Amino acid sequence: MDPSRLAARLAEAGQSHLLQFWKELSPEEQSDLTFDLQGMDFQEINGFFQKAMETSSGSKQEKMDARMEPVPREVLGSVTRDRERLKDWEEAGLRCISQSKVAVLLLAGGQGTRLGVSYPKGMYDVGLPSHKTLFEIQAQRILKLQQLAEQNHHVKSHVPWYIMTSGRTMEATKAYFSQHQYFGLDQNNVIFFQQGMLPAMDYEGKILLETRGKLSMAPDGNGGLYRALGNQGIMEDMERRGVEFVHVYCVDNILVKVADPAFIGFCVKKGADCGAKVVEKTNPTEAVGVVCKVDGHYKVVEYSEITLATAERRSADGRLLFNAGNVANHVFSFSFLRDVVTKYEPELQHHVAQKKIPYVDPEGRLVKPDKPNGIKMEKFVFDIFQFAKTFVVYEVLREDEFSPLKNADSQDAKDTPTTARHALMSLHHRWLLTAGGHFIDENGRHVPAIPRSGGAGSFSDDGKTNLKDGTDLPIKCEISPLVSYGGEGLEELVKGKEFQPNLMIDETGVHQLVKNGV
Repeated sequence: MDPSRLAARLAEAGQSHLLQFWKELSPEEQSDLTFDLQGMDFQEINGFFQKAMETSSGSKQEKMDARMEPVPREVLGSVTRDRERLKDWEEAGLRCISQSKVAVLLLAGGQGTRLGVSYPKGMYDVGLPSHKTLFEIQAQRILKLQQLAEQNHHVKSHVPWYIMTSGRTMEATKAYFSQHQYFGLDQNNVIFFQQGMLPAMDYEGKILLETRGKLSMAPDGNGGLYRALGNQGIMEDMERRGVEFVHVYCVDNILVKVADPAFIGFCVKKGADCGAKVVEKTNPTEAVGVVCKVDGHYKVVEYSEITLATAERRSADGRLLFNAGNVANHVFSFSFLRDVVTKYEPELQHHVAQKKIPYVDPEGRLVKPDKPNGIKMEKFVFDIFQFAKTFVVYEVLREDEFSPLKNADSQDAKDTPTTARHALMSLHHRWLLTAGGHFIDENGRHVPAIPRSGGAGSFSDDGKTNLKDGTDLPIKCEISPLVSYGGEGLEELVKGKEFQPNLMIDETGVHQLVKNGV
């Protein structure tokens, strides 16, 4: 497209300023900018902006309280309230996995910016004794699940892993998997695809420039998944493989049970086209969205959308009335996902995120604002709940299944490498105890399972010493996913045995760790 035709298109869209530095750009920069601009539907983008701003200004005024209902018990499955049915659900899920009907879809578009790194978050090492990254842990859980399905049903199966990256993480993610031989998975069953990007805009709807010749772009949110599935042939690939159920989750949860057989089996038994895994919200002011009904349709309501009085409401059993904390962990039937991609995706509204967005001003100077100066538009993965005909909710224990990695380590920070590492080692400590093993302290006494209140070395009411040592750290205990997916199969390794509190169990055996390694 020649510059004059491009200029005319931009003028019509009210975005002429994007060419204001054209004459100062090198031929290569002009070519790159032209390429980016040619690929844009400005009419569509301007429409997105207008709708998003209208929705945003409307939602600021209105609280959801009067329109909300909690999740009814008949659509809820719970690992604590339905213990007698867990085995049935797990067996149903494993049967589906053994028939190669289950796929996993990982949302991995984020960089580790808030962790202080520029590479994809899935490549982050939280400091486990093994130094495994999030990607490696998740890959090994898939490998183990395939093994368990084969052991139970005597047939070889595959769980294809679809990994949605962004423009910023695609190449690094693909190179990382290649470098590590796909962590033992079949390369043909690891499929990368890329979510879309949208320009960042100021409050007047003008697209911002990141440099004189480059637009400021951002991923279109994890709800951009549905458009990407349609645009990049992923739905056709799933259909060709015979996929019937898809587990969707975010990369940053170190405890995620990838393709959790019990969750999948629960959805299958309920005939659900859409299932949401939740953890119980116990603190009314925790800034987490809750799954509930609004005007008769299921959706996630953010903490900011309700009053404190509603957040504090409790039911007869003392639990918070709206307690189904959303953790971005879902199961969809393939047929429902296909309907979303082909019919419902255009109905999804963009959400507005007000951001401090660096930009180039009319004089060509880079400005780094100290307060929000524009918006990024994004869709959310859970916005499709409203279209489900049969929607179910599956409640799990937070300490077993949810510890996200979001922030760098600092004093009193939440969701850090340290909290993620401790959560995984605490879970593995509990697995070992359940399997009949014990940790002993330097005096040969059994160490309790759960940290007790009180200072290091203090005694609790029952006279037992506190678990925490002088550094207030949990016991170091790491169990490879290749050994156990969810705590199973450990008895022959640990039952009746005593261990020092620095332990690693992997496919080569049980190892006592010393301070400088194995």
